[in-house]
Amino acid sequence: MSTSPSRDFDAVVIGAGFSGLALLHHLREIGLKTLVVDGEDGIGGTWWVNRYPGVRTDSEFSYYSFSFSKEVREEWTWSQRYPSGPEVLEYLNFVADRLDLRKDIRLNTRVDSAVYDEDANLWTVNFADGSSVTTKYLISGMGVLSQAIYPDIPGIDTFQGEKYHTAHWPRTGVDLAGKKVGLIGLGASGIQIVPVIAPEVHEFFVFQRTPNFIVETTNEGVSTEEMQYVRENYDAIYEKAANHPFGVAMEPAEFSALEVSPEKRREIFESKWNEGGFHFANECFNDLATNHESSELAAEFIRSKIREIVKDPATADLLSPKTYSFNGKRVPTGHGYYNTFNLPHVQLIDTASEPITQITEKGVKVGDTEYELDVLIFATGFDAMTGTLTHIDIRGRGGRTLREKWQEDGLKSNLGINANGFPNFFMSLGPQTPYSNLVVPIQLGAQWLQRALKWAEENGIERFEATPESEEWWAAETERTGKATVMYSEGKKAKAWFLGENVPGKAEEFQVYMGGGQVYQEHCRRAEAEGYASFLAPAPVNA
Repeated sequence: MSTSPSRDFDAVVIGAGFSGLALLHHLREIGLKTLVVDGEDGIGGTWWVNRYPGVRTDSEFSYYSFSFSKEVREEWTWSQRYPSGPEVLEYLNFVADRLDLRKDIRLNTRVDSAVYDEDANLWTVNFADGSSVTTKYLISGMGVLSQAIYPDIPGIDTFQGEKYHTAHWPRTGVDLAGKKVGLIGLGASGIQIVPVIAPEVHEFFVFQRTPNFIVETTNEGVSTEEMQYVRENYDAIYEKAANHPFGVAMEPAEFSALEVSPEKRREIFESKWNEGGFHFANECFNDLATNHESSELAAEFIRSKIREIVKDPATADLLSPKTYSFNGKRVPTGHGYYNTFNLPHVQLIDTASEPITQITEKGVKVGDTEYELDVLIFATGFDAMTGTLTHIDIRGRGGRTLREKWQEDGLKSNLGINANGFPNFFMSLGPQTPYSNLVVPIQLGAQWLQRALKWAEENGIERFEATPESEEWWAAETERTGKATVMYSEGKKAKAWFLGENVPGKAEEFQVYMGGGQVYQEHCRRAEAEGYASFLAPAPVNA
């Protein structure tokens, strides 16, 4: 497949994290001249950007890695059951080196806009330094959790102390020893940072609006025998994860929580709680995500665990979610989170009953009480799924941006891969792709796109563009499957990011597909088997 002289590249991928590396490797395999660009000065995507203390995966090492390279599988050795951020970053750099990817990656290259030329059937990608390149295929590998958001609190710019967002943590680190520290935001990043920084600070004020159901776990080292077992069985482990609704290599639960006795139910909950992490959510019972009564039984079990761990009854009560049940928010993995609140210098401040009214020069004001701080940390999350895509101008047919399309028409795509009006523009982990351990759909998506573009090049197909009918169908299917889960009603109560509820003014829509990762892959295979017909919208006739 030779490159046309009228364009610089066959494919340009935005983002040099898991998605960008997988896409670059697979597109180079079919002969496409591919460039990956990233605005940061290092490879790693979200794992380069997120470097706050305590950052690590919620997924176990055996299925939080690529399976497509035998060399990488044989030569890389993980050290922890739940790898730390620095270890994941080291892994991604190893992948880039071992597969010789760096020569086709440009760092410090931030995209300002990308504009589709209908007559030439080319995308022009414009960079912040004023340069640009042209490409036939444009692919977003920007990830789902990289567009950080700050809370809308009066006086946020007036604080005179040190101020940090977990997504913008200084690479040189922050000295918190002996300081009064406040934290706003208790999603996954807040939950990870709390137990790590608490022992070193003088006073720690944790401002909590909505508590989480956190599944605690342990983080053992990976033995030589375990690593060897994974290497010998990687294909089977990966296939198991690919066939699981949430992309994890776990056994599907056999029973409803309502089908067993209270004693048996407690025994199963205890067993999977002790196993830790996603095992509790995925292996206890088969209806914790679909049955409200079962979800509430899991919720009450975790509340009982909080009461066991946290010594002060009032603090334990505040840490126990009561306004929604289990799975109303993405369930995070904890590493000593609840125990942190037994430390005498850690204070949990309830901002649900009495909200934060102002950030002042000296600290944070809750009601009429001012908490004076030396350091204020925001762990307030991201504009998930759509934020990175709407933050830059991606202009399709007629100059319409993706941001305008979704604002005016609602969230529309075909399988979260491509959108009508944006020919030859593809998304890795686009909105409406699975609610999952993300490395699995990243790899499967890169392999699907490799086959699709190989087929297009061999068959003279010049434009891949979702049909309007496919977008309507997928929007309806995403909504139908989402509303069949407890994530809908409970997610609304919990202001969950997967409904867009964490971003003021964002439309309430399912940002992810809740019908199961394995079902999603069946839809992708069907589209492929049907000759990608749902991605071949006829080009409009010019007036």
